[in-house]
Amino acid sequence: MRQFTNYSDFVRPDGVHGSVYTDPDIFQDELQRIYAREWVYVGHVTEVPNPGDFKRSTIGTAPIILCRDTNGSVQVLFNRCRHRAATVCQEPCGNTKKFRCEYHGWTYDLDGKLTGIPFEEAYDNLDKTEFSLTKPTAIDTYRGFVFACMGKPKISLLENLGGPTMEQIDYFCDLSPEGEILVQAGTVKLVYQGSWKLQMENSIDGYHPNFTHQSYFKTISRMTGVKLDIFNGSSIASVRALGNGNAHIDTAAYNLVPQRKEGRLKALKKTPWGKKYYDDMVEAYGKERAEKVLVVGGTHMNVFPNLVVLGQQVRTIRPIAFNRTEVELAPTLLKGVPDEINTMRIRQFEQFYSPQGGGIHDDVEMFNRVQEGLACTMEPWLLFRRGLHREEKLSDGTLRGQVTDETPQRAMWRHWLEVMEQNVD
Repeated sequence: MRQFTNYSDFVRPDGVHGSVYTDPDIFQDELQRIYAREWVYVGHVTEVPNPGDFKRSTIGTAPIILCRDTNGSVQVLFNRCRHRAATVCQEPCGNTKKFRCEYHGWTYDLDGKLTGIPFEEAYDNLDKTEFSLTKPTAIDTYRGFVFACMGKPKISLLENLGGPTMEQIDYFCDLSPEGEILVQAGTVKLVYQGSWKLQMENSIDGYHPNFTHQSYFKTISRMTGVKLDIFNGSSIASVRALGNGNAHIDTAAYNLVPQRKEGRLKALKKTPWGKKYYDDMVEAYGKERAEKVLVVGGTHMNVFPNLVVLGQQVRTIRPIAFNRTEVELAPTLLKGVPDEINTMRIRQFEQFYSPQGGGIHDDVEMFNRVQEGLACTMEPWLLFRRGLHREEKLSDGTLRGQVTDETPQRAMWRHWLEVMEQNVD
């Protein structure tokens, strides 16, 4: 049961009330006020490269189909028959010529049009054009990332992302000399017993790696002789709140230190395939931009409410219940690079994020522990005060803190509050 009447009662400048993770009524409100009315990530265009390709996904808990129709256009369709609401697509992905409801046989084209009704003569003047599969109100893309909005968008997708967020996506995509990533290397799925917001907080949390992932860090240091100090309290790496609940861990300054920069570029150019990749990047973007993109190495960010772009992967967060969340991790390939580069990306993904990897299990364990701890309500407030006194506003309007500060989490919760209060009917 709710303990307050206004959502502003749940969020303080330096903390949030535990009910925001555990209250089923708040979860239902999130589905209506965030997932049903805001821009939500639904997939990448390269997941459905050919006509007839499809992938099941969700907007909040609503099932959808991301597909490409016979004209080559990307479609987002709600996976719900217009007759009696059964889902019309069961496989997680594949290729098809149509979607057919197995309950009563209603059939739909790849663009959602109703094309067939068994024993149609029993209906009196039924107009099939009025019973196409429903679509989100708005669909838009940026650099191949597909977003949909179930309600009338208050602002465009590009306004919702904003310049600083698009800049980070550009870093990720520009690792390809052709400027395109390929989300075609399979997926890893995980489920944890906790709120979807725990994964959003964690993905841009530079405070936890030295502790949650200490065994992994020690193993890497022992194998390579390199001390991983990027997440230390004295590190020059930072975190930034990018606007609209989006944020990232900014390792650019750390990686662009001349000694590290030259070391990375030298290592890349040691092999023929690495040298070719470097040369192709310089030809595509010019030496200065190419070297910066290569050394920065992509991004480590989230896009509120359900997208994480991190290292080699695109991560989709799917709320199932107030205390259950599914996360899909999709390693990405780079278009137009030597095969060895993409093989290296897959190996790096497997090392930390695969079922046999050394890191992602740590996070899942912490999510489960947090949700268990929230059952204790004697002192219900969670603290997000770290670095509040030293947070600084940059000229582009973003907020910056030291890499271990909780600047991103505070910004996420401010945006959550704004959306939850603004969308009250």
